[in-house]
Amino acid sequence: MKEKILSILAEVAETQEVFTQPDLALYDLQILDSMKTVELIVALGRELGVEVSPAEFEREAWATPAKLVADVEKRLSA
Repeated sequence: MKEKILSILAEVAETQEVFTQPDLALYDLQILDSMKTVELIVALGRELGVEVSPAEFEREAWATPAKLVADVEKRLSA
């Protein structure tokens, strides 16, 4: 599942660095912004069936690829 989540992230973020740098600061380095976050939420819903409401989204939970994977896996197992 981790590879699939990272693949979706890499496509939206337009960088393969997410595969090799689990602690990459996605927002601090402006790899993700508000528009790309919405695009990522939609892609995760479409590809994995995980539902993330923009109202319940926490930027800190998706601050790095590793944190994003952990959060999405937690949502999928809930």
